[in-house]
Amino acid sequence: RKEYVDLYVNYVFNESIQKPFEDFMRGFLRGCPTTYWKMFFPGELQTILEGHTKFDWHLLEKNVRYSCYKKRDQTIRNFWAVFHKLPEEKKKMLLGNISGLLSFSQPFLEHFWFCIVDPLEENPDEVCLSANTCSHILFLPR
Repeated sequence: RKEYVDLYVNYVFNESIQKPFEDFMRGFLRGCPTTYWKMFFPGELQTILEGHTKFDWHLLEKNVRYSCYKKRDQTIRNFWAVFHKLPEEKKKMLLGNISGLLSFSQPFLEHFWFCIVDPLEENPDEVCLSANTCSHILFLPR
């Protein structure tokens, strides 16, 4: 049984992906030859390829515009308090829903703006948060 499990694990994790991995590596090395990336430590290379994974979210907060709200309104203060407590991935997901983008960088946050709008619903407790990605608007009921 142990031999069977070992052979199966080897097939799943090595042999079955060998051809796709070799194709990927050939394409990767064509665009990024080893002479360029061997000088980096693994963490540095990851940052170069993926960008920074931690962001200064306060920069985003500074760039937000408000419609039917003021920055000091309780709803806005509550929104930012909850936002800043979210895990990094949830913050990125929310920004992705507002911007329509799947990934972004720190310089993007420094210049990106969106607008938080009160949809002026009669029963705000019955309305969900929504966004217009084309216009970068977050509809936040009171």
